Amino acid sequence: MQRIAQDWLVLSLGGGGAALGVTTGLQFLPILLLSPYAGVIADRFPKRRLLQAAQGWMALMSLLLGVLAVSGHAEVWMVYVIAFLFGTGAAFDGPGRQSFVSEMVHPDDLTNAVGLNSASFNLARLVGPALAGVLIGWLGSGPEATGWVILVNAVSYLAVIGQLQRMNTAELHSPEPAARRRGMLREGIGYIRTQPKMLMVLVIVFFVGTFGANFPITSALMATEEFGKGASEYGLLGTVLAIGSLSGALLGARRTRIPLRLIVVAATGFGLSIIVSGLMPTYALFALVCPILGFFTITTLNTCNATMQTEAAPEFRGRVMAIYMTVLMGGTPLGAPLIGLIGEHFGARTTLYACGALVLFGTLAGVLLLAALRGGIRAVLTPSQAAG
Repeated sequence: MQRIAQDWLVLSLGGGGAALGVTTGLQFLPILLLSPYAGVIADRFPKRRLLQAAQGWMALMSLLLGVLAVSGHAEVWMVYVIAFLFGTGAAFDGPGRQSFVSEMVHPDDLTNAVGLNSASFNLARLVGPALAGVLIGWLGSGPEATGWVILVNAVSYLAVIGQLQRMNTAELHSPEPAARRRGMLREGIGYIRTQPKMLMVLVIVFFVGTFGANFPITSALMATEEFGKGASEYGLLGTVLAIGSLSGALLGARRTRIPLRLIVVAATGFGLSIIVSGLMPTYALFALVCPILGFFTITTLNTCNATMQTEAAPEFRGRVMAIYMTVLMGGTPLGAPLIGLIGEHFGARTTLYACGALVLFGTLAGVLLLAALRGGIRAVLTPSQAAG
């Protein structure tokens, strides 16, 4: 709901595709700048407390933006500032949250837990965008309407903070916090450099995160400029996208091992489905492609996420997931403004073609890197290696 409302707020204040791109870029810029250090913090302190602090900060930023919008004082530059501050909290939340999953379950259940975690997230995405679109339209479609939706998001953080407080810490599989010492971040980077499978995943997720995961920008431009639709129809696109995401997450929850071939096939399907969505001539056909796009999106992200967590040694997991989040989401400040500018000057369809092609290029680059490290393509994709 927050993402839909924030994007619609920018549009209702007179911003275009470039403004949407800048907003998204500023929100993810702190992840690029701070996530590696947040991973060090996640390995040094209890992750449950770190998550409560980060969630509280994001709730405060949502509250501030909601009040500004409802009161009629919001301006585009204010959205920029608050998006950046919101992203600061997300930079610390991401590594802690990702690595905390492994502390709640037995290692044998980690792949299933990652899948179920994504399923719950995407179940919310089924309801959130549609509800945000309906509420914004019902309340008048202006900045004040988006403010009320953002305030609902601010209140929702209390549920997360409360449930973290209620956890029985005796049942967590928490490693001993790492002692403070110089070079911890460098140590984590050095560890990843010795893991060929992780390196392949990081190359793929860089292109997925930088160019493929900016679909909210392109779908907003497709809904408004290509098809002449409003907030409700834009919100519906997020819902149908999440239908496919939920299906992919539930199927992923059944897996106990991640073949490398599945990562490659999912990423390839993701890039191709982005290109196909740009070819759709009508809103209805575009919406029909969205579940397929959602399925490949979540399958790619789940398999990459689970691979990084299962491959990482427990004492490095916070730093590994921080670097993963930095690569996945830190490229957004580079990609989002570029995508917004392309959409504004060449149209939303061109952005979809370009993004899909770049995801395919990144997938090929990741495979070739792993092949070079392992001695050929056959060594990468044979079943014995894939299961490992």
